[in-house]
Amino acid sequence: MRIAILSETYSKNMGYAQGALSKALAKLGGEVHLVTLNLSPYHHYPNFDQIYGGFLNRVTTPSFTEMVDGYYVHYLSHQNVFGYPRMQGMFRELRKIKPDIVQTFAAISWIPLEAAIFQPLLRYKFFTGNHTTASIFPLAQKKTSFWNKKRMMVFLTRTIHGWFISLFTEKCYPATSDCAEVAINFYGVPRKKAVVSTLGVDTDIFFPMQSEDDRNFRLKERETYGFKPTDIVCVYSGRFTEDKNPLALARATARLRAQGYSYFGFFIGNGEQAERIRQEGGIVHPFVPYTELRQLYWLADIGVWPTQESTSMIDTAACGLPIVVNDTLVAKERIDGNGVTYHLNDIDDLMKVLLSLQDLNIRSQLGTVGAQKMRNQYSWISIADRRLQDYKAALERRN
Repeated sequence: MRIAILSETYSKNMGYAQGALSKALAKLGGEVHLVTLNLSPYHHYPNFDQIYGGFLNRVTTPSFTEMVDGYYVHYLSHQNVFGYPRMQGMFRELRKIKPDIVQTFAAISWIPLEAAIFQPLLRYKFFTGNHTTASIFPLAQKKTSFWNKKRMMVFLTRTIHGWFISLFTEKCYPATSDCAEVAINFYGVPRKKAVVSTLGVDTDIFFPMQSEDDRNFRLKERETYGFKPTDIVCVYSGRFTEDKNPLALARATARLRAQGYSYFGFFIGNGEQAERIRQEGGIVHPFVPYTELRQLYWLADIGVWPTQESTSMIDTAACGLPIVVNDTLVAKERIDGNGVTYHLNDIDDLMKVLLSLQDLNIRSQLGTVGAQKMRNQYSWISIADRRLQDYKAALERRN
Protein backbone atom coordinates (compact mmCIF):
# COMPACT_ATOMS: atom_id res chain seq x y z
CA MET A 1 0.00 0.00 0.00
CA ARG A 2 1.39 3.39 -0.98
CA ILE A 3 0.52 6.13 1.54
CA ALA A 4 1.10 9.87 1.21
CA ILE A 5 0.95 11.87 4.43
CA LEU A 6 0.61 15.62 3.88
CA SER A 7 1.82 17.97 6.60
CA GLU A 8 2.43 21.69 6.87
CA THR A 9 5.51 21.26 9.09
CA TYR A 10 8.04 18.60 9.99
CA SER A 11 11.24 18.24 12.02
CA LYS A 12 13.40 15.19 12.62
CA ASN A 13 14.12 16.55 16.11
CA MET A 14 10.49 16.44 17.24
CA GLY A 15 8.62 13.21 17.94
CA TYR A 16 5.38 14.55 16.51
CA ALA A 17 2.62 12.63 14.76
CA GLN A 18 3.85 13.41 11.24
CA GLY A 19 7.06 11.46 11.64
CA ALA A 20 5.86 8.98 14.27
CA LEU A 21 2.86 7.75 12.25
CA SER A 22 4.96 7.61 9.08
CA LYS A 23 7.61 5.53 10.86
CA ALA A 24 5.02 3.13 12.31
CA LEU A 25 3.17 2.68 9.01
CA ALA A 26 6.46 1.99 7.25
CA LYS A 27 7.43 -0.51 9.96
CA LEU A 28 4.16 -2.35 9.26
CA GLY A 29 4.98 -2.65 5.58
CA GLY A 30 3.54 0.47 3.98
CA GLU A 31 5.39 2.51 1.39
CA VAL A 32 5.10 5.87 3.11
CA HIS A 33 5.77 9.30 1.63
CA LEU A 34 5.62 12.29 3.97
CA VAL A 35 5.08 15.40 1.85
CA THR A 36 5.74 18.59 3.80
CA LEU A 37 6.35 22.29 3.37
CA ASN A 38 9.85 23.61 3.91
CA LEU A 39 8.74 24.92 7.33
CA SER A 40 9.58 23.92 10.89
CA PRO A 41 6.99 23.45 13.63
CA TYR A 42 6.05 26.77 15.28
CA HIS A 43 7.53 28.75 12.38
CA HIS A 44 4.68 31.26 12.77
CA TYR A 45 5.56 32.12 16.37
CA PRO A 46 6.69 35.76 16.61
CA ASN A 47 9.38 34.75 19.15
CA PHE A 48 10.42 31.58 17.29
CA ASP A 49 14.13 32.47 17.36
CA GLN A 50 14.09 33.15 21.12
CA ILE A 51 12.39 29.85 21.94
CA TYR A 52 13.59 27.43 19.27
CA GLY A 53 16.67 29.09 17.79
CA GLY A 54 19.56 26.64 17.63
CA PHE A 55 17.21 23.68 17.93
CA LEU A 56 14.81 24.09 15.00
CA ASN A 57 15.49 25.80 11.71
CA ARG A 58 12.76 28.17 10.60
CA VAL A 59 13.03 27.06 6.95
CA THR A 60 14.61 23.99 5.37
CA THR A 61 16.00 23.81 1.87
CA PRO A 62 12.99 23.34 -0.43
CA SER A 63 12.32 20.72 -3.06
CA PHE A 64 14.34 17.65 -2.16
CA THR A 65 13.62 14.14 -0.86
CA GLU A 66 15.33 12.05 1.82
CA MET A 67 14.64 8.81 3.66
CA VAL A 68 14.11 8.93 7.43
CA ASP A 69 13.33 5.88 9.60
CA GLY A 70 12.06 3.85 6.66
CA TYR A 71 9.83 6.53 5.05
CA TYR A 72 10.44 9.14 2.38
CA VAL A 73 10.26 12.85 3.21
CA HIS A 74 9.48 15.18 0.31
CA TYR A 75 10.15 18.85 1.08
CA LEU A 76 8.21 21.28 -1.11
CA SER A 77 8.35 25.05 -1.27
CA HIS A 78 5.43 27.21 -0.16
CA GLN A 79 3.80 30.58 -0.55
CA ASN A 80 1.54 32.45 1.84
CA VAL A 81 -1.98 32.96 0.50
CA PHE A 82 -4.42 34.97 2.63
CA GLY A 83 -1.98 34.62 5.52
CA TYR A 84 -1.72 30.82 5.40
CA PRO A 85 1.04 28.67 3.84
CA ARG A 86 0.10 26.85 0.64
CA MET A 87 2.11 23.92 -0.69
CA GLN A 88 3.57 24.51 -4.14
CA GLY A 89 3.71 21.55 -6.49
CA MET A 90 1.43 19.26 -4.46
CA PHE A 91 -0.46 17.92 -7.47
CA ARG A 92 2.75 17.21 -9.37
CA GLU A 93 4.27 15.42 -6.36
CA LEU A 94 1.17 13.32 -5.71
CA ARG A 95 0.92 12.37 -9.36
CA LYS A 96 4.52 11.20 -9.18
CA ILE A 97 3.98 9.21 -5.94
CA LYS A 98 0.65 7.67 -7.13
CA PRO A 99 -0.66 7.05 -3.59
CA ASP A 100 -3.48 4.67 -2.73
CA ILE A 101 -4.12 6.68 0.45
CA VAL A 102 -3.67 10.35 1.29
CA GLN A 103 -3.75 11.39 4.95
CA THR A 104 -3.64 14.93 6.36
CA PHE A 105 -3.52 16.03 9.99
CA ALA A 106 -5.90 18.95 9.52
CA ALA A 107 -9.56 19.07 8.55
CA ILE A 108 -9.29 22.58 7.12
CA SER A 109 -6.44 24.60 5.53
CA TRP A 110 -4.88 24.82 2.10
CA ILE A 111 -3.44 21.29 2.28
CA PRO A 112 -6.68 19.33 2.88
CA LEU A 113 -8.60 21.67 0.55
CA GLU A 114 -6.30 21.00 -2.38
CA ALA A 115 -6.02 17.30 -1.51
CA ALA A 116 -9.83 17.15 -1.70
CA ILE A 117 -9.85 18.89 -5.08
CA PHE A 118 -7.21 16.51 -6.46
CA GLN A 119 -8.90 13.35 -5.10
CA PRO A 120 -11.26 12.73 -8.08
CA LEU A 121 -8.36 13.28 -10.49
CA LEU A 122 -5.83 10.99 -8.79
CA ARG A 123 -8.40 8.58 -7.32
CA TYR A 124 -6.84 7.97 -3.92
CA LYS A 125 -8.78 7.43 -0.72
CA PHE A 126 -8.60 10.57 1.40
CA PHE A 127 -8.46 10.88 5.21
CA THR A 128 -8.09 13.99 7.39
CA GLY A 129 -7.53 14.75 11.09
CA ASN A 130 -7.88 17.47 13.71
CA HIS A 131 -5.60 18.29 16.63
CA THR A 132 -7.28 21.54 17.72
CA THR A 133 -8.46 21.06 21.31
CA ALA A 134 -11.15 23.07 23.07
CA SER A 135 -8.47 24.61 25.31
CA ILE A 136 -7.01 26.55 22.36
CA PHE A 137 -10.26 27.21 20.48
CA PRO A 138 -12.14 29.91 22.47
CA LEU A 139 -15.56 29.44 20.83
CA ALA A 140 -15.58 25.80 21.90
CA GLN A 141 -15.36 26.91 25.54
CA LYS A 142 -18.58 28.95 25.58
CA LYS A 143 -22.18 28.66 24.47
CA THR A 144 -23.02 30.98 21.59
CA SER A 145 -25.95 31.29 19.23
CA PHE A 146 -25.47 30.57 15.55
CA TRP A 147 -25.93 34.29 14.87
CA ASN A 148 -23.10 35.31 17.17
CA LYS A 149 -20.71 37.48 15.15
CA LYS A 150 -17.64 35.35 15.85
CA ARG A 151 -19.59 32.15 15.27
CA MET A 152 -20.82 33.46 11.91
CA MET A 153 -17.27 34.37 10.92
CA VAL A 154 -16.11 30.83 11.75
CA PHE A 155 -19.02 29.43 9.73
CA LEU A 156 -18.08 31.48 6.68
CA THR A 157 -14.32 30.96 6.86
CA ARG A 158 -14.03 27.43 8.29
CA THR A 159 -17.26 25.45 8.43
CA ILE A 160 -18.22 25.83 4.75
CA HIS A 161 -14.61 25.14 3.82
CA GLY A 162 -14.67 21.96 5.94
CA TRP A 163 -18.01 20.79 4.54
CA PHE A 164 -16.58 20.85 1.05
CA ILE A 165 -13.46 18.93 2.07
CA SER A 166 -15.56 16.33 3.89
CA LEU A 167 -17.38 15.49 0.67
CA PHE A 168 -14.18 13.80 -0.52
CA THR A 169 -13.01 12.19 2.73
CA GLU A 170 -13.49 8.73 4.15
CA LYS A 171 -12.85 9.62 7.78
CA CYS A 172 -11.48 12.41 9.96
CA TYR A 173 -9.30 11.41 12.92
CA PRO A 174 -9.58 13.93 15.80
CA ALA A 175 -6.93 13.33 18.45
CA THR A 176 -9.33 13.66 21.43
CA SER A 177 -13.05 13.86 22.12
CA ASP A 178 -12.92 17.67 22.34
CA CYS A 179 -10.94 17.80 19.08
CA ALA A 180 -13.85 15.82 17.61
CA GLU A 181 -16.38 18.36 18.86
CA VAL A 182 -14.35 21.23 17.41
CA ALA A 183 -14.16 19.39 14.07
CA ILE A 184 -17.91 18.65 14.03
CA ASN A 185 -19.22 21.95 15.38
CA PHE A 186 -16.81 24.36 13.70
CA TYR A 187 -14.89 22.62 10.91
CA GLY A 188 -17.79 21.07 9.02
CA VAL A 189 -16.86 17.42 9.63
CA PRO A 190 -19.93 15.13 9.64
CA ARG A 191 -20.27 13.33 12.97
CA LYS A 192 -20.41 9.93 11.24
CA LYS A 193 -16.97 10.57 9.71
CA ALA A 194 -15.26 11.71 12.93
CA VAL A 195 -13.36 8.85 14.61
CA VAL A 196 -11.26 9.73 17.65
CA SER A 197 -7.71 8.43 17.20
CA THR A 198 -5.40 9.42 20.03
CA LEU A 199 -1.89 10.67 19.56
CA GLY A 200 0.60 7.96 20.32
CA VAL A 201 4.00 7.27 21.80
CA ASP A 202 7.01 5.61 20.22
CA THR A 203 7.52 2.77 22.68
CA ASP A 204 10.82 1.87 21.00
CA ILE A 205 12.14 5.14 22.43
CA PHE A 206 10.04 5.80 25.55
CA PHE A 207 9.90 3.02 28.15
CA PRO A 208 10.65 2.60 31.89
CA MET A 209 14.02 1.74 33.36
CA GLN A 210 14.59 -1.98 32.89
CA SER A 211 17.95 -2.89 34.40
CA GLU A 212 20.34 -2.15 37.22
CA ASP A 213 22.49 -0.25 34.72
CA ASP A 214 19.49 1.99 33.96
CA ARG A 215 18.96 2.69 37.66
CA ASN A 216 22.65 3.41 38.22
CA PHE A 217 22.57 5.76 35.25
CA ARG A 218 19.64 7.60 36.84
CA LEU A 219 21.52 8.08 40.12
CA LYS A 220 24.70 9.32 38.43
CA GLU A 221 22.86 11.72 36.15
CA ARG A 222 20.83 13.10 39.04
CA GLU A 223 24.08 13.84 40.84
CA THR A 224 25.30 15.97 37.92
CA TYR A 225 22.28 18.26 38.45
CA GLY A 226 22.68 18.31 42.23
CA PHE A 227 19.72 16.02 42.98
CA LYS A 228 19.96 13.64 45.93
CA PRO A 229 18.46 10.12 45.78
CA THR A 230 15.67 11.21 48.14
CA ASP A 231 14.77 14.40 46.25
CA ILE A 232 11.51 14.42 44.31
CA VAL A 233 12.16 15.85 40.85
CA CYS A 234 9.22 17.15 38.79
CA VAL A 235 9.91 17.34 35.07
CA TYR A 236 8.30 19.55 32.43
CA SER A 237 9.28 19.62 28.75
CA GLY A 238 8.15 22.08 26.10
CA ARG A 239 8.19 25.80 25.54
CA PHE A 240 8.37 28.16 28.51
CA THR A 241 5.52 30.49 27.52
CA GLU A 242 2.55 32.00 29.34
CA ASP A 243 0.07 29.67 27.64
CA LYS A 244 2.03 26.61 28.86
CA ASN A 245 3.00 28.30 32.15
CA PRO A 246 5.71 25.97 33.51
CA LEU A 247 6.49 28.83 35.91
CA ALA A 248 3.58 27.55 38.01
CA LEU A 249 5.53 24.34 38.65
CA ALA A 250 8.70 26.31 39.49
CA ARG A 251 6.80 28.38 42.04
CA ALA A 252 5.09 25.34 43.57
CA THR A 253 8.35 23.46 44.06
CA ALA A 254 10.07 26.59 45.45
CA ARG A 255 7.34 27.00 48.05
CA LEU A 256 7.53 23.33 48.97
CA ARG A 257 11.28 23.63 49.53
CA ALA A 258 10.66 26.69 51.70
CA GLN A 259 8.41 24.45 53.83
CA GLY A 260 11.15 21.85 54.18
CA TYR A 261 10.16 19.41 51.43
CA SER A 262 12.77 18.20 48.91
CA TYR A 263 10.88 18.99 45.68
CA PHE A 264 12.67 20.34 42.61
CA GLY A 265 11.60 21.39 39.13
CA PHE A 266 13.52 20.19 36.07
CA PHE A 267 12.57 22.05 32.90
CA ILE A 268 13.51 20.95 29.37
CA GLY A 269 13.02 23.64 26.72
CA ASN A 270 13.19 27.40 26.39
CA GLY A 271 11.04 30.51 26.28
CA GLU A 272 10.07 33.79 27.88
CA GLN A 273 9.63 32.30 31.38
CA ALA A 274 13.12 30.77 31.50
CA GLU A 275 14.76 33.43 33.68
CA ARG A 276 11.85 33.54 36.14
CA ILE A 277 11.98 29.74 36.38
CA ARG A 278 15.67 29.96 37.27
CA GLN A 279 14.92 32.63 39.85
CA GLU A 280 12.54 30.19 41.52
CA GLY A 281 15.32 27.60 41.70
CA GLY A 282 14.23 25.56 38.69
CA ILE A 283 16.89 23.62 36.79
CA VAL A 284 16.69 24.50 33.07
CA HIS A 285 17.93 22.18 30.34
CA PRO A 286 17.83 23.20 26.64
CA PHE A 287 15.70 21.44 24.05
CA VAL A 288 17.07 18.10 22.88
CA PRO A 289 16.00 15.81 20.01
CA TYR A 290 13.11 13.64 21.14
CA THR A 291 15.29 10.52 20.89
CA GLU A 292 17.32 11.87 23.85
CA LEU A 293 14.38 12.70 26.11
CA ARG A 294 13.90 9.27 27.70
CA GLN A 295 17.07 9.46 29.76
CA LEU A 296 16.15 12.95 30.97
CA TYR A 297 12.70 11.72 31.99
CA TRP A 298 14.36 8.86 33.88
CA LEU A 299 16.00 11.46 36.15
CA ALA A 300 12.60 12.61 37.36
CA ASP A 301 9.89 11.27 39.67
CA ILE A 302 6.77 13.12 38.45
CA GLY A 303 5.78 14.69 35.11
CA VAL A 304 3.89 17.99 35.36
CA TRP A 305 2.11 20.02 32.65
CA PRO A 306 0.37 22.93 34.43
CA THR A 307 -1.91 24.22 31.64
CA GLN A 308 -2.20 22.95 28.06
CA GLU A 309 -1.84 19.25 27.34
CA SER A 310 1.20 18.00 25.44
CA THR A 311 2.34 14.86 23.66
CA SER A 312 5.21 14.91 26.15
CA MET A 313 2.69 13.82 28.79
CA ILE A 314 2.21 10.42 27.22
CA ASP A 315 5.92 10.07 26.42
CA THR A 316 6.69 10.66 30.09
CA ALA A 317 3.95 8.25 31.19
CA ALA A 318 5.49 5.61 28.92
CA CYS A 319 8.73 6.08 30.86
CA GLY A 320 6.93 5.10 34.07
CA LEU A 321 6.28 8.49 35.69
CA PRO A 322 2.98 9.58 37.25
CA ILE A 323 1.48 12.64 35.55
CA VAL A 324 0.01 15.86 37.00
CA VAL A 325 -2.19 18.04 34.78
CA ASN A 326 -4.89 20.63 35.36
CA ASP A 327 -8.55 19.80 35.94
CA THR A 328 -9.77 21.29 32.66
CA LEU A 329 -8.18 18.49 30.63
CA VAL A 330 -10.89 16.83 28.53
CA ALA A 331 -8.91 13.77 27.42
CA LYS A 332 -8.80 12.33 30.94
CA GLU A 333 -8.29 8.82 29.58
CA ARG A 334 -4.62 9.75 29.24
CA ILE A 335 -4.26 10.04 33.02
CA ASP A 336 -6.92 7.63 34.35
CA GLY A 337 -5.12 5.40 36.83
CA ASN A 338 -1.74 7.00 36.21
CA GLY A 339 -2.17 10.69 37.00
CA VAL A 340 -3.69 13.38 39.20
CA THR A 341 -5.31 16.74 38.43
CA TYR A 342 -5.03 20.09 40.19
CA HIS A 343 -7.10 23.27 39.92
CA LEU A 344 -5.85 25.25 36.93
CA ASN A 345 -3.21 27.87 37.90
CA ASP A 346 -3.86 27.34 41.63
CA ILE A 347 -0.33 27.10 43.07
CA ASP A 348 -1.53 26.03 46.52
CA ASP A 349 -3.55 23.18 45.03
CA LEU A 350 -0.62 22.13 42.85
CA MET A 351 1.51 21.95 45.98
CA LYS A 352 -1.10 19.73 47.68
CA VAL A 353 -1.22 17.41 44.68
CA LEU A 354 2.56 17.13 44.52
CA LEU A 355 2.64 16.32 48.23
CA SER A 356 0.05 13.58 47.64
CA LEU A 357 2.70 11.89 45.47
CA GLN A 358 5.42 12.06 48.12
CA ASP A 359 5.19 8.31 48.79
CA LEU A 360 7.42 6.30 46.44
CA ASN A 361 4.97 3.39 46.44
CA ILE A 362 2.14 5.62 45.18
CA ARG A 363 4.36 7.04 42.44
CA SER A 364 5.51 3.56 41.43
CA GLN A 365 1.96 2.24 41.28
CA LEU A 366 0.75 5.13 39.10
CA GLY A 367 3.86 4.96 36.93
CA THR A 368 3.49 1.24 36.31
CA VAL A 369 -0.14 1.64 35.26
CA GLY A 370 0.83 4.48 32.92
CA ALA A 371 3.67 2.62 31.26
CA GLN A 372 1.48 -0.44 30.65
CA LYS A 373 -1.35 1.69 29.29
CA MET A 374 0.93 3.59 26.93
CA ARG A 375 2.45 0.36 25.65
CA ASN A 376 -0.89 -1.42 25.16
CA GLN A 377 -3.18 1.39 24.01
CA TYR A 378 -1.09 4.35 22.88
CA SER A 379 1.85 2.91 20.98
CA TRP A 380 2.17 4.32 17.46
CA ILE A 381 2.43 0.77 16.14
CA SER A 382 -1.01 -0.15 17.49
CA ILE A 383 -2.48 3.12 16.20
CA ALA A 384 -0.89 2.59 12.78
CA ASP A 385 -2.25 -0.95 12.66
CA ARG A 386 -5.80 0.29 13.28
CA ARG A 387 -5.28 3.02 10.69
CA LEU A 388 -4.13 0.46 8.13
CA GLN A 389 -7.32 -1.52 8.68
CA ASP A 390 -9.35 1.58 7.83
CA TYR A 391 -7.22 2.26 4.76
CA LYS A 392 -7.63 -1.32 3.53
CA ALA A 393 -11.38 -1.21 4.06
CA ALA A 394 -11.63 2.00 2.03
CA LEU A 395 -9.59 0.50 -0.81
CA GLU A 396 -11.77 -2.60 -0.84
CA ARG A 397 -14.83 -0.40 -1.26
CA ARG A 398 -13.15 1.25 -4.24
CA ASN A 399 -12.55 -2.12 -5.85
